[in-house]
Amino acid sequence: MNLDNYKYIVVEGAIGAGKTSLSRKLAAQLEAQTLLELPEENPFLEKFYRDAARYALPTQMFFLFQRLNQLRDLAQPDLFDARIVSDFLLDKDPIFARLTLGDDELALYQQLYEHLRPQAPLPDLVIYLQAEPATLIDRIRKRGIPMEAAISENYIEKLCEAYSRIFYDYEASPLLIVNTEHLNPIDNDEDFALLLQRIANMRGKREFFSRGE
Repeated sequence: MNLDNYKYIVVEGAIGAGKTSLSRKLAAQLEAQTLLELPEENPFLEKFYRDAARYALPTQMFFLFQRLNQLRDLAQPDLFDARIVSDFLLDKDPIFARLTLGDDELALYQQLYEHLRPQAPLPDLVIYLQAEPATLIDRIRKRGIPMEAAISENYIEKLCEAYSRIFYDYEASPLLIVNTEHLNPIDNDEDFALLLQRIANMRGKREFFSRGE
């Protein structure tokens, strides 16, 4: 099994999909460094979950600059030649902007995003974790993070639709779409081994993987 072609891997998915947990597990397996989102550092996030209309713009702007600064670090000498597994893709940033910002705020955000976007490096592989909204809600409730308690099922449904649209058109990097409804590479070592094998055997620019394939 040869995964040497994938030096920069991104795991993505909606809230509750398991992207951070899988990123850590992949990094450990591949002896890679992790580049993970830091939502706990966003001073507006908890306020956003309580009052989305008021705090959507500062929450979004903080995340945009935070993610971009993290991605710029990939150009640093100690990371440039290292293998990296990350749990975020800059291309997903507008998903949340479109769901939460008003028209004028969204126009301002879009101008800034389009200006900054070219600074982000392209991954060698993107792994998109899919799950039904009901499954994601169940996972969110089970992990019991207090500030996520206010997340509604309607918001998760819209988020899933937005992710599907983003990755339906995504062509910037090779993409492996993983259906996690009946496949659990995070907690099941057999499923994780199947995922590694599928990654190593990828031949096309876009492939799908679910249990039984």
